[in-house]
Amino acid sequence: MQLLEVFKQAFESIRASKLRSGLTLLAISVGVFAIISANTAVMVLDNYFRDTLSLMGGDVITVSKTPAVSMGPIDWNRYRNRQDITIEQMDRLSDMMPQSAEVGPNRTFRTTRVHYDDRETEPNVQIQGANEYYLGNNAYHISEGRNFLPEDMEYRRNVAIVGPDVADLLFELEDPLGKSIRVEGQPYTVIGVTEVKGSVFGNTLDRFVLIPYTVTANKYGRNQNIGIQLRAGSVEEVEQAIDQITGLLRIIRQVDPEQPNDFEITSNESISSSLAQFTGVLYLIGFVIGGIVLLGAGIGVMNIMLVSVTERTREIGIRKAVGARRKEIVTQFLLESIALCQIGGFFGIVGGIALGNAAAFYFESSLVIPWGSALGGVIGMTLIGVVFGVYPAVKAARLDPIESLRYE
Repeated sequence: MQLLEVFKQAFESIRASKLRSGLTLLAISVGVFAIISANTAVMVLDNYFRDTLSLMGGDVITVSKTPAVSMGPIDWNRYRNRQDITIEQMDRLSDMMPQSAEVGPNRTFRTTRVHYDDRETEPNVQIQGANEYYLGNNAYHISEGRNFLPEDMEYRRNVAIVGPDVADLLFELEDPLGKSIRVEGQPYTVIGVTEVKGSVFGNTLDRFVLIPYTVTANKYGRNQNIGIQLRAGSVEEVEQAIDQITGLLRIIRQVDPEQPNDFEITSNESISSSLAQFTGVLYLIGFVIGGIVLLGAGIGVMNIMLVSVTERTREIGIRKAVGARRKEIVTQFLLESIALCQIGGFFGIVGGIALGNAAAFYFESSLVIPWGSALGGVIGMTLIGVVFGVYPAVKAARLDPIESLRYE
């Protein structure tokens, strides 16, 4: 039997019972849609997370008081009682680590307005304490001007590096270099502007003012909790560097040998592992929901095929009378069942890919086509068509040709 004829007969079956067939096709489409859309969204998120993590060097390590990434419920009381990570501890760690570690702070001290002459920003500019390693540790590059110098830290110079969002708002057509901006009444001379970096989850990465951390420590206090960033030297040395940092920080923070660490160390690899757990949960949810819906859809397919067998009893009798064997009857109805499933599966795959890639548009990430999942959907629809089409096909093949010819 030709494939075109099979699909034609499947459409005829759908047309014969429009409501029942439409609901069954909808169930099939929804089931496949749930699985494909979840898988596509997971792939989009995975690409997005990879692109985001690539914004920070692969050998960058972050030390913090609380977890940088958290999945599931967390006992925050456990972390709240930890001692803060201070600038003094960062300076001691920097002295103990090799120069290549490029140790620097990672702390937003304020989110406020920034002024220049009669212009001002919205109160959403992050004021961050930094040193000469901050830009490199966070994959920023200077567009105009220069980076901080060690002397800026040592002499507590009132200088600043601004993000392009701030520069565009305050200076428009003016050259920002050498201009004096005001942050909470304190003047700072702009020495550099960074290149545009973009946004993550809709939040811009370019709306900030960097000030020497020795200046922010003097203004906001040296004992405030901060994060510490440093480089391992290469991706291969990350684990070794983490072990070294752990040992040094336990000494600096005077952690009892029998007690667990009272700080968190995060690398790209650990973030990737946490995100993989999150995306894995998304995929599992989509698979379970889609599987349940497909089970119900499969029962609906069986129902449609049984109705089709009943309505075509006389046709089956004629086919048997002219020499059609049981095998050919079984094949005919199985192929129709499979074709019915593939029709619903096609719409589910197309819709799932479209919805999943909506996340790509939102996150401004690259589009993905889950070829493996699409192929799996085709195979899955074939299996459902076979499993739920066997009984109606066998029932059709076992009809008595004489009785079938008498059927009205």
